[in-house]
Amino acid sequence: MARIRPARTMRYIHSQTWARYSQKLPKKNYIRARPHTSLLTFHMGVDKQGYDLTANLEALHYVQLRSNAIEAARESANKYLESQLPGEYYFRVLVYPHSVIREHRLAMGAHADRISQGMTLSFGKPMAMAVRLKDRQSIFMIKTSQQNIDHVKEALKRAASKLSGHYKVSIAKAKSA
Repeated sequence: MARIRPARTMRYIHSQTWARYSQKLPKKNYIRARPHTSLLTFHMGVDKQGYDLTANLEALHYVQLRSNAIEAARESANKYLESQLPGEYYFRVLVYPHSVIREHRLAMGAHADRISQGMTLSFGKPMAMAVRLKDRQSIFMIKTSQQNIDHVKEALKRAASKLSGHYKVSIAKAKSA
C-alpha cells in the first residue's frame, strides 16, 4: 500500500511534536489512538566481547523520519551484513519513533467541494509514527572486528540511501579493557 503523502511533506521539523497519548485517560488527549510502528526489531547479530570497532550512522542536520523508512534501512543493512559477516557483528537501532504524524485527508474527485470542509477543523487523524533526529544524532550502531570495516561502511551506506536527508558514517575504535 502506498503512502498518501510523499516524505518531503513531513521531512523537516517545523513545529512541536504530538506524542501525547495516555493509556488511562485516552479521551483527555489529542491523540486518541496511536498508530503502530513498523520498527519492531532493535538488536541484531551477536553481542560478544571481542569487537574492537564501532561504526555509527549520524544525521548531519535536523530531520524527521517515518518508522517505515527506518525499518527499510535496517532491513537493507542487516541483510547485507548477514550475507557478508554471519555471526561477526552486532547491529543496533538507537532511536525509537515517538512522534505521531497527523494528516487531514481531503475528498478527491467530482463534487468534492460539496463534501469536504477544506482546512476547517484540520487537526488531522494519526497516520504514522516518526523519529525526530537532531544534528549529529546516531541512528544505527554496528560493532565488529577491524578487518570487517569495508563491509560495515557499505552496509551503513546502503542504509543511508533508504533515508531522506544527509548522513555520515563515523568509525571509532573500541577501548581495550
